[in-house]
Amino acid sequence: MSNSLPLDGPYGDDFEIGHPLPTAPAITIDEGLASLYQAISGDPARLSLSSPLSYATTGRSDRVVNSALALQVAIGQSTVATRIVIANLFYRDVTLHRQVPVGTTLTSTVTPVARAFTRDNGKGRRAKVLLAIDTRDEHGNQVASLQRLALLPVRDQNRLEEAGDIGSDDSSRSLGDLLPAVPKGWDLTQISVAPLPEAGWQADDPLRDSISGALDLVRLTQNQAAAHRDPARGQQGRRLVYGGHVVALAQASLSRLVPGLAAVVGWRSCDHLAPSFEDDLLTFHLTCEDVLPVADGALIAFRVLGRALRSGADPVDVLDFRPVALVAGTGAADATSGTNGEDHG
Repeated sequence: MSNSLPLDGPYGDDFEIGHPLPTAPAITIDEGLASLYQAISGDPARLSLSSPLSYATTGRSDRVVNSALALQVAIGQSTVATRIVIANLFYRDVTLHRQVPVGTTLTSTVTPVARAFTRDNGKGRRAKVLLAIDTRDEHGNQVASLQRLALLPVRDQNRLEEAGDIGSDDSSRSLGDLLPAVPKGWDLTQISVAPLPEAGWQADDPLRDSISGALDLVRLTQNQAAAHRDPARGQQGRRLVYGGHVVALAQASLSRLVPGLAAVVGWRSCDHLAPSFEDDLLTFHLTCEDVLPVADGALIAFRVLGRALRSGADPVDVLDFRPVALVAGTGAADATSGTNGEDHG
């Protein structure tokens, strides 16, 4: 692929596997950008809301950025590859290597690393392209790395060259693999406000939340996917909500249900089970899957299931999100607290 991207693509067969794409504009996460993200997500993560608490915990004068916002920017910058995406099939190996302060500038390099093609459904085959994203700050420090599998249309049905191994989504990532991403030198006792969840603990979030401001988050993160901006490129004449918007509300739910949450350091996986639309009313169910003790807290693997409620329609499962978070606290919460017996699959 040349140093400039085609404005009508890129299509799945345009990529040169192993060759990085031209980068999107660098983005500085300033106070305004952080505030707008807070207005969209409503995430009550304590450190990103309070400068004094952030300083007391991290020792840095600049307030720490919401963990999800740094990843939202990385994903938005990765859409240089997915302007005409049909769907994002999964994320894997998502790691936030460092928590960043307000004022950090992020740049992401996107490299297509594998490609496979779907079967012909009568309208031609489509391409599944595995993208590796490497995000760094203005000093060259690695901030985030992840892979996402995008489903894209094909420009030339006679140019179907598969390459590499796409593999599959894998949610069994060891918590030990994410220990290097745990921030060093933080005083977690500053936010130790509740007992730690233990494996098997479940809770339904009693606060349902509506998707609003979908276009604002798309523009905020420089997400170029047409399906999130143009109703004609969405489904049923409606714009598709960017999947990261549902993740933002899911992480906000996690922060509500786990008030000792200090930072999300990675995702075991993230599957978008069905499309979401503006004004969907979302419910979230949380499960604590695995716990690895660390000083003054634990590294905890969660599973957050999201369901959309729509007028005149049956509920739709839209999200299976498996974040790994650093949580402050001691002891363990009641393994049955917060459950109401509802089956969330």
